[in-house]
Amino acid sequence: MNTLFPIFVKAENLHTLIVGGGYVGLEKLTAMLGNSPEARITLVASEIRDEIRDMAGQYPKVQLIQEPYHPIYLSDKDLVIVGTNDKTVNQQVQEDCKARKILVNVADTPALCDFYLGSVVKKGDLKIAISTNGKSPTFAKRFREVLEDILPDSLQETLDNLTAIRNQLKGDFAQKMEKLNEITKVLR
Repeated sequence: MNTLFPIFVKAENLHTLIVGGGYVGLEKLTAMLGNSPEARITLVASEIRDEIRDMAGQYPKVQLIQEPYHPIYLSDKDLVIVGTNDKTVNQQVQEDCKARKILVNVADTPALCDFYLGSVVKKGDLKIAISTNGKSPTFAKRFREVLEDILPDSLQETLDNLTAIRNQLKGDFAQKMEKLNEITKVLR
């Protein structure tokens, strides 16, 4: 049973640390910046892929530190994502985060995660996150592809129209919700 509580975080208001400069670090950095291009991210790793360096050059709020992980890098961080190929380092980062009450995600190790990075469908302002409770990221990716194919590109126009209607509605919250529910019945 999936008991995860889904939230959408304003990453641009947080300082995220990514530990790992290999393929997984690249994947996590790409996901973060793809969803929140203004996110403030520090990536620390003994070795950093060229693709990460290239990407960081395009985002002024991304800082790269080519050094081994040390707990000092947790200072002033709100969120940590770990993706090294060293299980000992991954475990250490998780323990250090727990001691500081910082939420942490350790890639491919659900037992060490406070949160998971779901697969994300984006169509304009619509964003849908998919979680398999850490069971199968591959399934989440495939399901995302299905949703991307079936959701029309015109969704942004629909969202804009609904916003305009909502802004013109009169009455209290319950009356507005009733009217919006009536209007969106066709989406069933």
